Order: sequence, then structure tokens, then C-alpha cells
Amino acid sequence: MSQTVPSLFRSVAAAAVLVAGLLAGPDAVRAQAHGPYVDVSAYISSDEDIDAWYGMTWQLRRDFDDICGDTFCEGEYTNIESLRFQFSVHRVSGRLGMCVWSFAASDEVVDPASGKVVVRPRTWQCRAPIGAGTTLEELLAAVGEQSPLYAPLPGGRSVFEGLVDCL
Repeated sequence: MSQTVPSLFRSVAAAAVLVAGLLAGPDAVRAQAHGPYVDVSAYISSDEDIDAWYGMTWQLRRDFDDICGDTFCEGEYTNIESLRFQFSVHRVSGRLGMCVWSFAASDEVVDPASGKVVVRPRTWQCRAPIGAGTTLEELLAAVGEQSPLYAPLPGGRSVFEGLVDCL
């Protein structure tokens, strides 16, 4: 293998770094080590909840991939990718603070005069429409065995409806 990294690989790596920077942003707030809210992965502890959580997030990504081409991925950005489904949980009460599903995409155009590829990256942070005061356990129970993208969540709306408002 060549010692030089191919330019396509460098471009993809640069785009990944750019997207990560856009998601973090200059105003990103980092949680304090002893604040009342934690990442969902620091909150869940039972094997049943861990399996339910990872099963739900895996299925959400799969459901999104199944519908993207016929819905959100038509138009300007045809390559929208799911990045992460992130929740904050109150460490004592188990109530959800904020639920965000992050996405990234790009639109590329070849400049016919120079041959350069112009890339326009885009990110979205879509809030899941979960009712105030919902606990993680209530969310997991609401999704249950259903497709989590379409399941009615506590508060009455689905994740899909939240994506329609966002993407």
C-alpha cells in the first residue's frame, strides 16, 4: 500500500472532522461531572433496559435508512446519514431531559471549469417529541415491540413526526 493517503480518503476524513466540529459547535455546552443530568448510557443499568435501549436505537437507524430515499433524502441532500440518538437523563428521577437525533449530509457539485468538487456539508439536530416528565422506562415501554420510528411516544407524537418537523 502506498505511503501517501489517497486524496479521496483525505477528503472524506476532512469532511468527517468538519461535521464533528459543526455538531460540537463553539457554543456547545459540556455536562459537568456532578450535574443532575447524565448521558443515558451512564443511567441504564439493568440488562433488560440496556438491551431495550440499544435495540431501540439500532431499529431507529434501520427504520430511517428504509424510508430515507422516499422521504427525507429526496431533494437537495440525498445522502442524509443518522449519526447518533442522544438522551440526557436526570440521574435521580430517571426523567428525560432532552432527546436529540443528529444527522449529517452533503451536496457535491463539480465545477466544470476547474474540475474541483465543491462540497456543501449540512447537519441537523432533531429533538424527539417526548412529553415533559417522561422517564426512560416509560419511553422504552411505549416503544416496546413496535417500530420505534412510528410508535406513539409519551406526549402523543412519534419520532417520525419529529423528523418531519426537523429535516
